[in-house]
Amino acid sequence: MGKKIIFFDGDGTLWYPKKTKYKEKPDWIYSLKGNHKEHIKYLILTPTVLTTLRKLKKDGLILVLLSTHPQKRRKAKIVINEKVNYFKLNNLFDEIHPTPNKGLNKSKGLWILKILKKRKIPKKYALMVGDSYKWDYKPARDIGIDSVLIDSDYRKEHHIGKRIKKIIRNLKEVLDIID
Repeated sequence: MGKKIIFFDGDGTLWYPKKTKYKEKPDWIYSLKGNHKEHIKYLILTPTVLTTLRKLKKDGLILVLLSTHPQKRRKAKIVINEKVNYFKLNNLFDEIHPTPNKGLNKSKGLWILKILKKRKIPKKYALMVGDSYKWDYKPARDIGIDSVLIDSDYRKEHHIGKRIKKIIRNLKEVLDIID
């Protein structure tokens, strides 16, 4: 049974800091001085992102970006869209939404349910791809959505995250698990 819709996290999944890549959680970038436009210069796309997203889009899958942000919703929407535009990913996503991080690690799951309901897509046809057990994998699994984690050094910091078996090394591996 193939997937019809794939939800992607942003920071740490589609792009990460040039300096630390998968060695440290990517949210350290929000603590830098300066504004969000200056922070973009510290980021690069993760390996195989463009080719993978283009292939998925060509194959007719619905692609949704759900990225947890520390800013209020209005500013978070601006920040995420600037990153998407900077990396020239805007024509690859059907929807782009920031999700809050204020103690609401369930918010990503709630957004997934809302989008699936709006598009009338059963849960079994959805997949969540992220780099964080707490903010990506668990919220999706808690609502019954299939999920995979990108392998990272910080994945192992969470006592359950280090035991997850559905691990990919790069985004290209998503192509092997969507069918």
